[in-house]
Parts: sequence; structure tokens; C-alpha cells
Amino acid sequence: MPLFSFEGLTPQVHERAFVAPTATLVGDVIVEEGASIWYGAVIRADYAPVIIRRGANVQDNAVIHGPPGLTTDIGPGATVGHNCVVHGAILEAECLVANGSVVLDGATIGVGALVAAGSVVAAGTIVAAGMLVTGAPAVVKRPVKGTGAELWVETNPESYAELAQRHRYGIRYVDPTIEDDE
Repeated sequence: MPLFSFEGLTPQVHERAFVAPTATLVGDVIVEEGASIWYGAVIRADYAPVIIRRGANVQDNAVIHGPPGLTTDIGPGATVGHNCVVHGAILEAECLVANGSVVLDGATIGVGALVAAGSVVAAGTIVAAGMLVTGAPAVVKRPVKGTGAELWVETNPESYAELAQRHRYGIRYVDPTIEDDE
């Protein structure tokens, strides 16, 4: 996994976290136990810290960064979906930012909330716990509870924790220049 120190700040990755070999972490990044950082994700903490809390997952090709002085905090069990950008925001426990969404500076996504795929959460927006937001700019639609999205919010942290362990022990580099007799 590419880890880069920047001006004396070095990523700290818990030994029981999964960081895919093609993810890139730069600077003041903290990845806690059981968190997972997936293929192609970039977490760059050169202006301010980025914390990936216990059991959170940052999926493929997501970008996590922030402006000077604004810590980006991905809460316990939170999900940052494929191709998302989280910039200087706080994601509280077990919220889900769905594929292709953008969450901007100073926004807070509450516990168990869901940002629908392709949404843009404007800077400074506060999304209450358990709410579904969608659109560009994102607006509150309804509670997550009782919708089809509830299953995703509830099951994603555990399923990604299990999948991360499978990848941690099950992947291997395949050199295309060497024939494999398996």
C-alpha cells in the first residue's frame, strides 16, 4: 500500500485495518482498527488531518481531503461509496454516502443518515440522524427508516468488514509476464 509522509506527518494505519495495495494515503491520516480503504482510493491529509474511524469503509476511487484547519472525520462504521468525494466534512457513525456523491467543507452527515447516489451536499449543510438526502444540492426527503435504503445503511458496515478480511488474506498480485500453472 502506498503510504507517504508529508512534511513529517506520516499515515498511521492500525494493524487490523485493510488498506488495498492500490489505495494512496498521504500525510496526517489515521486509519483505525477494522476500517477499510479500497482500491484506488486517495486520502490526502496535507492541509488538515483525516481520520477514518473504527469499522468505516472508504470504497474504490473515493477521494478524501480537506482545506486548511478543517479535520475530515469518517465516523465509526460509516460508508463512503465508490467514486465519492468527501472534503472537510464530518460523517457520523454508520451513515452512508452513496456512489458518486460529494460532501463539501463543514458539512455533517448524521448517524445512520443516507446521502443518495450522485448527490452533492453543500458546504456547511447539517443532515440530521437517520435522514435520506438527495439531489444537487442535496435536500432532505424523508427518514431512512421504513425505506428500501434502510437495509443498505444497516448491513453495509458489517458486510464490508467481512469483505475486507477476505481481501486482506485472499488477494495476491498476478504478474502477467509469468505463466501460472494453477
